[in-house]
Amino acid sequence: MKKKFIKLMAFVLILSFVLGGCSQNSEEKTPVTDEKPTQTEADNKGEIKTDIVIATAVDFITMDPLDANDTLSGGLQRTMMEGLFGFDKDMKIIPLLAESYTANDNATEFTFKLKQGVKFSDGTDFNADAAIVNLKRMADQTLGLKRNSLFKMIANNEKIDDYTVKVTLNEPFGAFVNTLAHPAALMVSPKALDEYGKDVSQHPVGTGRYIFDTWSPGEQLVIKQNPDYWGGASEFTSVTFKPVTENGTRVAMLQSGDADFIFPVPSEQIASLEGNSNITVERRPSIVTRYITMNTKKKPFDDVKVRQALNYAIDKEAYAQIVYNGFAKTSSSLLAPNVQFYDAQKPYEYDVEKAKQLLAEAGYPNGFETKLWSSNTSTMIKATQFIKQQLAQVGVTVNVENMEVGTLEDKVTGYPVGTPGEESDIEMYVIGWSPSTGDADWGLRPLASTESAPPVSYNAAYYSNPVFDAAIQGALETADPDKRAEQYKIAQKQVWDDAPMLYLVVDDNTFAYNNKIEGITIIADGSMDLSGGKLVK
Repeated sequence: MKKKFIKLMAFVLILSFVLGGCSQNSEEKTPVTDEKPTQTEADNKGEIKTDIVIATAVDFITMDPLDANDTLSGGLQRTMMEGLFGFDKDMKIIPLLAESYTANDNATEFTFKLKQGVKFSDGTDFNADAAIVNLKRMADQTLGLKRNSLFKMIANNEKIDDYTVKVTLNEPFGAFVNTLAHPAALMVSPKALDEYGKDVSQHPVGTGRYIFDTWSPGEQLVIKQNPDYWGGASEFTSVTFKPVTENGTRVAMLQSGDADFIFPVPSEQIASLEGNSNITVERRPSIVTRYITMNTKKKPFDDVKVRQALNYAIDKEAYAQIVYNGFAKTSSSLLAPNVQFYDAQKPYEYDVEKAKQLLAEAGYPNGFETKLWSSNTSTMIKATQFIKQQLAQVGVTVNVENMEVGTLEDKVTGYPVGTPGEESDIEMYVIGWSPSTGDADWGLRPLASTESAPPVSYNAAYYSNPVFDAAIQGALETADPDKRAEQYKIAQKQVWDDAPMLYLVVDDNTFAYNNKIEGITIIADGSMDLSGGKLVK
């Protein structure tokens, strides 16, 4: 076996950032005045506090890492639970509960040395036994959890000693360590799994710097400081998360002090926040792609000409300006430019006449009527109205349905495994996707492989193409980066040409916070990172 330390084996995204261009590679921070109250002044005003409030655009869905499809929930779970590996703010792999690992040359055997002296917040020891309980749960495809498919390559887990685990895969998988850095691989206390079973989604117990406290869905979720955290207790004694779908309300909460951190910042209100000397606004490049799925098993979307026509019918540059105030860039692949193995495709340029021509060739010279689903955030309401107006120009009547995120999740994934696309109610669906492994595999396979139709994953287009599937499988069967890149290039071109999605933009992450705190950030996959959060002294 060949020894490979974390820093040598991590899939560093530097080359991918270069492919994305300078504008995607720079962090932008809005300057604010350096004049801050002294500690004494702040204390006298009652401004320093150790309990903070974070306002988000949507609610959380579940606290079970293996059953969460949304990035927001994954970010919160990371505050309470940890995996063997994680990511820093630039999506570079860092060790957490694993100290190092070795791997064989064809990436089918991985041996992990575990951190010692770590306990779950319920007092249970973290060791090889606890890791194996979690690895078996990840690999168990009978559980029906949304993220189980991430780990179907795990064939066997072996305890070498109390702090060493060997994992054998059923096929080569070069992205395995990246996959273990995904929030779905967070370790849950075996005691909690035994005690709560499926209800562990409401009772998460991990090794993180925070402990789950209370959750009132739609209102707030509270975590509290873990005083026994192995890395040292956090400076915040508690963090309260509040879902606030209305953009203006979220901004007003930050300005009034009712929230200390908000995400995302509505692009149309960034300028007003920049003028507030008590607030800092930050902007970071993301790996979040925005697109609209079209159910390829239903007419008229079973015709590739219709799907291509709608791609030509949307002015993506205008979409980026109107919906995101320019804080987004038009898509050139199903992957974002700074994802491993990204390959740029020829854009669908805005061309209304070409769109009409393709619709006529497909037998829809007068267009058709369809429905479009999305969440009910202010941004998504704006986005769906823009799409409705644009498609009206080519005769397509769009009936928009904006709904609460939990309701939307149920409507998209609330079918038994194997339900044909023809029986789904989905026609068009606005979605954003972040491949939280930083690797092309999780930016392509869950969205477009035949096996990933709901509820298994998020191929809400019910797209199926043997060329795409074979390329994905070919990429998974080798640890050679060059061979993987070749296969992912084929997959990206095929899904782009087949157009099961209406490709839109890759948006920037924007967030803002009160200057009394610092260190909380949004990493490239769009999830919150509270690990460096602290009070400004």
